[in-house]
Amino acid sequence: MRRLIRFFDKLEDRTRSKLSRVPIVYGVIGGTAIVMFWRGVWHLADMFEQSGGLWAILFGAPVSTMISTLILLLAGLFVSFFIGDRIILSGLMHEKKIEEKTENEVRAEGALLKEIYEKLERMEKDLRR
Repeated sequence: MRRLIRFFDKLEDRTRSKLSRVPIVYGVIGGTAIVMFWRGVWHLADMFEQSGGLWAILFGAPVSTMISTLILLLAGLFVSFFIGDRIILSGLMHEKKIEEKTENEVRAEGALLKEIYEKLERMEKDLRR
């Protein structure tokens, strides 16, 4: 099982690496796949609803909305999905939104993050010794 997970993890890394060089194509592929995934979920829910009985109640609009809202709230995904972590964090830290930052600010932030990452890497290596 680990080999299978590792295989798909490496495949995902290679795919992301290649697609990140062509962001418009990446966006089209990703957007299409997301829409197809949710279309499948939607149709599956419709199939359950049409089967009648308890399934019809659970997958009806009011109950499925309440159940999904509860699950999203319990999993901590409701706010981050609909608003986004980055927006919340930038508001709490009184930062500009990423689209409001200048290219130099974004590059400086990237360099700082890279520096922090490298320090963490060194610390991790030191801890392993």
